[in-house]
Amino acid sequence: MNLNDSQIERYSRQIILPEIGGKGQEKLLSAKVLIIGTGGLGSPCAYYLAAAGVGTLGLVDSDNVELNNLNRQILHNTQNVGKPKVKSADEKLKLLNPDIKINPYQIRLTSENILDIIRDYDFIIDGSDNFPTRYLVNDCCVISNKPYSHAGVLRFDGQAITVLPKESACFRCLFPEPPPPDAVPSCQQAGILGTVAGILGLIQATEAIKFILGKGELLKGKLLVFNALEMSFRKINVPRNKNCPVCGDNPTVTKLIDYELFCGIQNRR
Repeated sequence: MNLNDSQIERYSRQIILPEIGGKGQEKLLSAKVLIIGTGGLGSPCAYYLAAAGVGTLGLVDSDNVELNNLNRQILHNTQNVGKPKVKSADEKLKLLNPDIKINPYQIRLTSENILDIIRDYDFIIDGSDNFPTRYLVNDCCVISNKPYSHAGVLRFDGQAITVLPKESACFRCLFPEPPPPDAVPSCQQAGILGTVAGILGLIQATEAIKFILGKGELLKGKLLVFNALEMSFRKINVPRNKNCPVCGDNPTVTKLIDYELFCGIQNRR
């Protein structure tokens, strides 16, 4: 192992797992994961990836911390209200694990900058809270052949799927086109139980770790659906759609566009 004594102690509970060991921990330390959104999904996801020793984390968010974020966005605290989320997250993650590198991007993702940002990362986490970003991330990852995890939460419900481009179903196989304005309420409009976001964010972190290690079964071709009131999980098989506009046999989406006009809202995270 190329781990120092401090790292062996820090990650000891993972290293003793036969599926990880020293070599697996070295893989984690060498890996690069980009997390889009440091909110309800991205916060727990980033926190546990940092704790697991994923060596480089990219954090994308253009927003500042608001008081109403704090029921679920655990990277931030009351003293951080008004501070850029990526700065707040950077500080919290470095306190947790000084071993790792944090790349903060205080920007709004667009069709013009997303390719440059995701280029150097091994796995992408979509923790966004709006349809323009979800479609942009999906299209970019498929076109760039970047594996990624999608999750969404609302009220007491959540869903997650892992996309391996050209191999498994993508987000557009499920939802070919963005919904019309106001067809789907946002968390601001409908509410969200903070723990639901935490559960789905940790599922995304687990998928990223499994991908890096090459262990277990990913949620590829399977939509995991969670309901907190029933405390139920179910998996829905999602076959790759050969007519999908972006990953199908004859794609019609071959370049990136910004979807704000389609969805009738501003792009936020």
